[in-house]
Amino acid sequence: MQKKYALLVAFHFPPIKLSSGLERTVALARHLPSHGWDPLVLTASPAAYPAVSNERLCQIPEHTLVRRTWALDGSRHLAIRGRYPQILSLPDRWQTWMLSAIPVGMAMIRQHRPKVIWSTYPIASAHWIGYALHRLSGIPWVADFRDPMVEKNVKTGELVPYWPAMRNARLAIERRAAQHASALSFCTASARQICVDRYPDMNANRWKVISNGYDEAAFALAERLPQVPTSNEDAIVLLHSGTIYPTSDRDPSHFFRGLRRVLDERSSSARPIKVILRSSGVDSLYRELLGSLNLTGHVMFEPALAYEAALQEMMRADGLIIFQGYTSNPAIPAKLYEYFRAGRPILALADADGETARLIRDESAGEVVPLDDDILIAAALFRLLGNIESGEPHLIAPGRIASYERARGVSQFAAIFNEVACATEA
Repeated sequence: MQKKYALLVAFHFPPIKLSSGLERTVALARHLPSHGWDPLVLTASPAAYPAVSNERLCQIPEHTLVRRTWALDGSRHLAIRGRYPQILSLPDRWQTWMLSAIPVGMAMIRQHRPKVIWSTYPIASAHWIGYALHRLSGIPWVADFRDPMVEKNVKTGELVPYWPAMRNARLAIERRAAQHASALSFCTASARQICVDRYPDMNANRWKVISNGYDEAAFALAERLPQVPTSNEDAIVLLHSGTIYPTSDRDPSHFFRGLRRVLDERSSSARPIKVILRSSGVDSLYRELLGSLNLTGHVMFEPALAYEAALQEMMRADGLIIFQGYTSNPAIPAKLYEYFRAGRPILALADADGETARLIRDESAGEVVPLDDDILIAAALFRLLGNIESGEPHLIAPGRIASYERARGVSQFAAIFNEVACATEA
């Protein structure tokens, strides 16, 4: 039987370390063969990545063909005295990747004759590469947008990103995908709807929702790791795992103030509360505020862990925290699905109208309160702590967890690949 190849164009791929953007491509590389598709991966040279780690390389099947092509990071490789022309960040800082990836991609196409080309955001250059390979070869193209490239601030009406040149660069590739891709995929219904509204004359039946998820194999490895003793055995431990963006849309300041209110009102005999901000990237930005609130003994900034160790920490925490303001309403953080699998109650500081809040409410998986209201945050913390101490936390139903495993998303992509390949051959 002749092999069916899928060419996967993805900037984020092991050994990159830093972004959850790699998870979708890793899942495809691992699980597509069970659906009759062999993946070919076209990605960037590790020199282009801001940080690397070999920890995830073992998850790539041994026989997967991976081609890594030359790319420069404009902010590092093309900067003079720490500055570089803004034009070098259009459509992203790795635009040079297109120069090497398109000819290498065409060589892969000539050699292996894939039946579908798939490209994935959040690096827009990947979509330009996917588009160019599609136009040069005629092979159907599936554009995985995940989250919106351009969206509207619902409070001000402004389009984001605010810089017109960046916005226009993103809209240019989005428009080509709407016109030429055989299918477009998004992580949420709201993200899809933004494009449906922007291109009302296009056939939106081609546009699918495939959510993010968690990796069961990674959790299995995490569960087998040796238990690391902690100094917080008697404390209630609340964990935020991952980057916190120091913007009004991710600002943890109100959470800190809400925590202070809770500590002031809890009994002196109550269990202590420890908040761990793991790999936050904002260690130095909030130390003054924490000092003024006398929280330095309660809030710990901790360094990054290996992936499976981070999952183990999620499973051992008493509660898990999400920060997400209203400008990210169409998106759901990838870590939320890992939080579901960790089986711990969730405190989501998120806008009530957003996809994250909706999903947590639908699954009865925790508390949802606004990011910027100290009093409501304190009230939610009291409820969360009370449920933890009583042994009755709100958790996603066990029977629902498996529906968010990444292998299920791969089966949806495989069905799309089959559909577009058959349509081309018909």
